[in-house]
Amino acid sequence: MCFHTEQTKLPLELETRFKANLDNPAEFHPQNNINGFDYPETPVVIDEKPQIITHYNWGLIPAWAKDEEIQKYTLNAKIETVNEKPSFKNSVNKRCLVIANGYFEWQWLDPKGKNKQKYEIGLPNEELFAFAGLYSHWVDKNTGQIKNTYTILTTTASPLLEEIHNNKKRMPVVLKQEDEMKWLQHETIQNFAYPYQVNLVAKQIHPDKATLW
Repeated sequence: MCFHTEQTKLPLELETRFKANLDNPAEFHPQNNINGFDYPETPVVIDEKPQIITHYNWGLIPAWAKDEEIQKYTLNAKIETVNEKPSFKNSVNKRCLVIANGYFEWQWLDPKGKNKQKYEIGLPNEELFAFAGLYSHWVDKNTGQIKNTYTILTTTASPLLEEIHNNKKRMPVVLKQEDEMKWLQHETIQNFAYPYQVNLVAKQIHPDKATLW
């Protein structure tokens, strides 16, 4: 799964890498530790406006939801079942790039996970990348406010992530740079399931810095 990410780059770096402009630079700020369970706003590129970097809330709220409670269950979506699940099936052709330059997982060091080792995972040199995401526009019926939200797809873990994320053996779908437009242009979703993968690197985080959120 994927619940903790980071995006530490500056605006110009994002705009250059994704060939898109921030729609609201004042809204943007680098974040070392992004906790999905805070349902934060993070930078994304959506299929309808690939030339724009905007901000959506993590935790997809489907259009039919009565309230925002569902977000705690929709931070991730399994690529194998995304076409079937009511929370996601109406969003399979609402594609987005979720921008990051790293994410975090904890390796269980004992059968119950009481002792854990934190890892930072990403591309070499902490380069920017995109998770494969789906999005939704939800209308709060009490206020009329439109809330834009997304989920990150996950797939079977690669050998590297199977060793690190050894309790769930899942990993987020990180897109190859050359495939980002294919994702936005609605290429068949199952083409991005494992063994599709990017060559990621992982480094241990010293226990003094390995906060468990």
